[in-house]
Amino acid sequence: MHVFLTIDTELSWRHHAAGLPPEEVVARSLEPAGVGIAHQLDLLARHRLKATFFVDPMPALVYGIAQLRAVVSAVLAAGQEVQLHLHPNWRGASLEDRGLHDAFELSAFPRNVQRDLIVCGMELLAEAGAPLPIAFRGGSYAANDDTLLTLASLGFAYDSSHNGAEHPWPSAIGLSPARIAPVARHGVVEVPVTVIEDQPDQRRPFQVCALSIREQAAALDHAIAAGHVATTIVGHSFELAVRGGTRPNMIHTRRFAQLCALLDARRAEAPTAHFIDRPTLPLDRDDLPLPPHYSRRRLRQVEQAWSNIVEERAV
Repeated sequence: MHVFLTIDTELSWRHHAAGLPPEEVVARSLEPAGVGIAHQLDLLARHRLKATFFVDPMPALVYGIAQLRAVVSAVLAAGQEVQLHLHPNWRGASLEDRGLHDAFELSAFPRNVQRDLIVCGMELLAEAGAPLPIAFRGGSYAANDDTLLTLASLGFAYDSSHNGAEHPWPSAIGLSPARIAPVARHGVVEVPVTVIEDQPDQRRPFQVCALSIREQAAALDHAIAAGHVATTIVGHSFELAVRGGTRPNMIHTRRFAQLCALLDARRAEAPTAHFIDRPTLPLDRDDLPLPPHYSRRRLRQVEQAWSNIVEERAV
């Protein structure tokens, strides 16, 4: 089994809309409270893990190319890969009014507009020094079958937008929400975000801020024992900090460190991979998500409630 450890790397619209100074928007999105990209790259290096940084270049239309170049340079220098992420709402944004003038979801646009947006993202990544991307993830997991057709026409080999926890919107690809195994679709290989069954017919993504370390370990060990093709994990450049980006979120920071240690310990059975490795991925499997488990779910809910109380007291 291959593990795709992915980090969605982007400027936070929340900080932009709040009217923060540009340097604060960049800092709180990419290096918040010392637990951003540099911290994550350091942990990945210590545990000899491969990770994919899905980088959104579109904020460069508003905040300039320098911050994008810095991200691309840091990721590549650390031996990790850059692939394309895209939030289309930045296309009509400005520093003057901070308002929303375009849709958040790529899947809200017709195919010709999606193509223009993806080409724009590719050109910005190239200007920032990134290699030609071969993998894509829509911002907010927003993609549909038109997106896949567009990606194939542009030479992409992989998409990783399908997320059963966000299906049917904004993750709008026509696959089952329980689909977690890679599958050929419209000329690309869809590598879905791994989900677990939280409750019957309710799913949560394998995301650092969404699952406790108990659930993450259970999901990984379930995939190993069942012989799954791949496990796809999601993190974000800013999610190890509190929402305001001013302090570390101690639970999320601890989870990410524990996840890196877990993946290090399981490397023989579940090595991490880059998309540019083009690992062999059988495409005829129907792997099933980890089933619901009441005790794990309740323990995570208690942990999350405690985290929220601590954050509110610190404000």
